[in-house]
Amino acid sequence: MQIFVLYATVVLIWGSTWAAIPFQLGVVAEEVSVAWRFALGSMSLFIFARLTARQIRIPLEHYGMVVLQGALMFSANYLFTYYAINYVTSGLVAVIFSLIVVSNAFFERLFFGRPLEARLIAASIIGVTGVAFMFWPEVTSFSLGDSSVFGRFLALVAVILASIGNMAAIVNTNRHLPVVSVNAHGMAWGALTSLAISMVLGKEIDFLFRSEYILSLLYLAIFGSAVAFGCYLALLRKIGSARAAYTAVLFPLVALLVSTLVEDYEWTLPAVIGIAFIVAGNWLALTNIERK
Repeated sequence: MQIFVLYATVVLIWGSTWAAIPFQLGVVAEEVSVAWRFALGSMSLFIFARLTARQIRIPLEHYGMVVLQGALMFSANYLFTYYAINYVTSGLVAVIFSLIVVSNAFFERLFFGRPLEARLIAASIIGVTGVAFMFWPEVTSFSLGDSSVFGRFLALVAVILASIGNMAAIVNTNRHLPVVSVNAHGMAWGALTSLAISMVLGKEIDFLFRSEYILSLLYLAIFGSAVAFGCYLALLRKIGSARAAYTAVLFPLVALLVSTLVEDYEWTLPAVIGIAFIVAGNWLALTNIERK
């Protein structure tokens, strides 16, 4: 039951953040928006740790890997995600990001020698195929001459950076470092990384005092960062990075459900077929995990 609650929380929150991210783009530089997001996320976790008397200190000998996790998971991968959404739809970025299921399994094999499970590979292929069906028009509208090629490339870079960040998280997990502590420090370093990049690029450090920007930022920082990453890393500890990453396959489904409620999204036959594939892939990937 605990695994189900963690899994559902990650899927529901991160599946809905795709609708909030576009409100962060356009006026404030992407690097600055990401910095604000994780600075607030870090601050909320430090306050939470203080109020609940949780351990917040990280041994100095382990701190380097926490910084690496922060720079990759809480900065670089999000910067490239935000960059990609400037060129392609957030739905298509969500499709591409679902490939993290495959990249996590590959990097676990490369860095930790974990064998590739045929069942999980099959589930990944089924799930990613389902996601592609759900966004079939975006997937098929491909031309080498337009900017969408660059957007897809940026999204793929985001996937790789996020996946390597997941490997750093595995190292921190194996060292039995507290999730709240790692995330609080990691998000702080993620914010500093994004801020440093914005300064190097000559971007203006500003803030947009509009309700849509502030509300989306608060949602992304508190729920989309502090809460969701805590649940995700707890899930990673329990079922491994490859299965935890399978949550990404369900993000587009939640995004479409949100779009149906607030934007009158019209369902198509490919989208329905995609749901069937996603459900089948989830069943194949996640059944019997309690026994593992």
